[in-house]
Amino acid sequence: MLSSVSKIGAFAPFASATCQNVATQLRPAVYVAQSVINEKLPERSEKLTSQSMSTAMLPKGLTKVTSGIHSTSQVRFAHTDYQVPDFSNYRKDSTANPYQTAEPSAPGRKSFSYLFAGGGAVIAAYGAKVMVQEFVVSMNASADVLALAKIEVNLGDIPEGKNLVMKWRGKPLFVRHRTQEEIDTELAVDVASLRDPQHDTERATKPDWLVLIGVCTHLGCVPIANSGDYGGYYCPCHGSHYDASGRIRKGPAPLNLEVPEHSFVSEDLLVVG
Repeated sequence: MLSSVSKIGAFAPFASATCQNVATQLRPAVYVAQSVINEKLPERSEKLTSQSMSTAMLPKGLTKVTSGIHSTSQVRFAHTDYQVPDFSNYRKDSTANPYQTAEPSAPGRKSFSYLFAGGGAVIAAYGAKVMVQEFVVSMNASADVLALAKIEVNLGDIPEGKNLVMKWRGKPLFVRHRTQEEIDTELAVDVASLRDPQHDTERATKPDWLVLIGVCTHLGCVPIANSGDYGGYYCPCHGSHYDASGRIRKGPAPLNLEVPEHSFVSEDLLVVG
């Protein structure tokens, strides 16, 4: 076997050629030569920085990586081929020039932004107020319930010594026009002797008129007016006796008859509720 190595001047560190002659009976001599790297080195006068070396050493085109049979893929170093969209048509005239300051137009642009944000806040607040109002109104009582919440009674239609029975909020309502004898009798009652102590002045805001809920405090029966041992009200179901002030005096009832909220608008008009 005969071998020879040749070197080429200043490019010896980068290029070399080897020739080998092998004599055999099976095949002729084969010439093998290594590829020569034709890479230009930067000038010595140039500063060797990372930027300069990367510019000089990296290839200018796209790097291709081939693997397998007829399969080619590309590796992109930088997205330099993308086109940046032009937004000049959407910019204001005061800010279109990148070489001119936009400070003089700043107050006007800020005023528009503040006005737009403030208007949106006002609209949102009004919408929230309407929603809350509608929600609260939906929980109010209906018109028919409000109509039954209060009732007006004409006192001129009730003679002295009589008791008017009306329906109010699904319950019987007693309005009694008391005589002077009944008033004097109830005022003379010893409060300490009562089961549910209450003075007559606490139950009748006006001595001539007594307003009561006609439901017995025992089991919810409706007492009968102007009857019983005390001339007031009597419940025949279980024998509860009330006086002319609606106070329990005898029987199983534990409490006095309820006095509803009422007011005298005038001498002849009573409002209950």
